[in-house]
Amino acid sequence: MGRGRVELKRIENKINRQVTFAKRRNGLLKKAYELSVLCDAEVALIIFSNRGKLYEFCSSARYSIKCKITLYHKNFITPNKQNIKQS
Repeated sequence: MGRGRVELKRIENKINRQVTFAKRRNGLLKKAYELSVLCDAEVALIIFSNRGKLYEFCSSARYSIKCKITLYHKNFITPNKQNIKQS
């Protein structure tokens, strides 16, 4: 049995918001790692907290990822509400 849907709105309680951020951040970092291993994909993930703290994951050397981003910048899709599938 799956979990219920979570309404996407800002969590008002500061402590609950920080706990949720930490859990979801760790889940997202784990998914990025799994994607890189399972699909042999180069994955780079950058997350900034509301306090400005940086969290990052890079499946290969940062320099090679930066070069690829620069070379293929025009082919990247910028995520927005229209091209993100809501399930």
